[in-house]
Amino acid sequence: MEPIELADRLGRWSAGRGPLYLLLAGRLRILIDDGELRPGLRLPPDRRLAKALAVGRSTVVAAYDLLGAEGRVVRRQGSGTRVAGSGMLPARETTHSPAFLQLLEPDADVIALACAAPTAPPPEVAQAYQHILPALAASDGDIGYHPAGHPMLRTAIADRYRARAVPTDPEQILVTGGGQQALSLLARALLRPGDRVLVEAPTYPGALEAFREVAAMPRIGPIGLGAVTPAALAYVVATYQNPTGAVLSALVRQTLVESARAAGVPLIDDEVLAELGFPGADPAPPPLASYDESVISIGSLSKIVWGGLRVGWVRAPAPVVARLARLRAVHDLGGNIPAQLAAAWLLRHLDPLRERITQQRKQSHDVLVTELTERLPEWEVPSVSGGQTLWIRLPRGDGTSFAQRALRYGVAILPGAGLDASGGSIDHVRISFVADPSALRHAARRLAEAWRTYQPPERPAPASSPPLTV
Repeated sequence: MEPIELADRLGRWSAGRGPLYLLLAGRLRILIDDGELRPGLRLPPDRRLAKALAVGRSTVVAAYDLLGAEGRVVRRQGSGTRVAGSGMLPARETTHSPAFLQLLEPDADVIALACAAPTAPPPEVAQAYQHILPALAASDGDIGYHPAGHPMLRTAIADRYRARAVPTDPEQILVTGGGQQALSLLARALLRPGDRVLVEAPTYPGALEAFREVAAMPRIGPIGLGAVTPAALAYVVATYQNPTGAVLSALVRQTLVESARAAGVPLIDDEVLAELGFPGADPAPPPLASYDESVISIGSLSKIVWGGLRVGWVRAPAPVVARLARLRAVHDLGGNIPAQLAAAWLLRHLDPLRERITQQRKQSHDVLVTELTERLPEWEVPSVSGGQTLWIRLPRGDGTSFAQRALRYGVAILPGAGLDASGGSIDHVRISFVADPSALRHAARRLAEAWRTYQPPERPAPASSPPLTV
């Protein structure tokens, strides 16, 4: 491809905010992902493209290198830079991320405590499908394409928000294929290459991946203290935070919302875990959206029901929802309608299921905390009042190398470094307690054995992005 032709396709690529190489990489990424730059196409050499774009060669080199690291282009000495295609990508070392291995290469001999999600659907899922079959069979005049979600499910979600003192109309709901898709859509709609995103430290790693995918720069802000500084977006898990299990107080929530409004920063409240409070625990304060209707909320049935259902949502001002629906329609004309109808039934019958699930989670939590405390007295194992993970600081060594040691003993846990955009939390691990008590007892015993043989490296193991973590 000639440089002038590519320059024409790039359009006003430099009109955004941030370093030029990120803006250039971002526009090239869109052209590649949309198929405008076909696999195998040879891109212009660094110097010639730099001349056509009136930028320094280092800008083009950095953009190409970033796309190469993402696997979107292949750069080889002597043959230039080409758009990646089948069979072109160079071999890479296999990642040692326990969560990655457990999702892509499940091992029956490994107790999976890196992924925090139910291991089987509850019987209510089958009941929901049985209930909606007659209505599905009788449906007529519906082609099944609903980019914003089926009206019945949007209404059910809006009703549940109203029951939580958050006035909501169905037009303020976008149904998604889970909470992760909700994050990805919001990142693509609200962020541009080089944008600054405020996050907690640590935070949900899937959010960091969604922001980095659009070349945004997650930055640590004093979100936990209720302050928001100028940024393109702020993201917080206010209730049963992933991974710490912390709950922001009502005062901090109000201060946070007011600070975001004053700074003009869109605020996302990830509520995927919000209904997982343990029986007997103090109820969590109201959602952030109850303080200001402009707050964007994310929800999902993946953690409280089952990840295989793939139903999540965004609650936001109607114009934001309309924008997200248009964006989704480019790639997906609408989600699975039977699943959405089943989800609508489940939402209207969720409270008894939630009570049973949270009781089970509390039992599993108590078992794991007790077992780890008894078998690993060196560790400080904090208990939580809801959610599904423990955030543990190791007394020595680093989380990455110990997670690798634990995997050899048959337990997958998540190192903390990949959950912290500040580069901290190296000495932490995240351990899920979403498993039956028997499995958790076995896991605690194996972790104790791994700890007895663990020798910290002279230098902490390097942090890596935690792919496919939940």
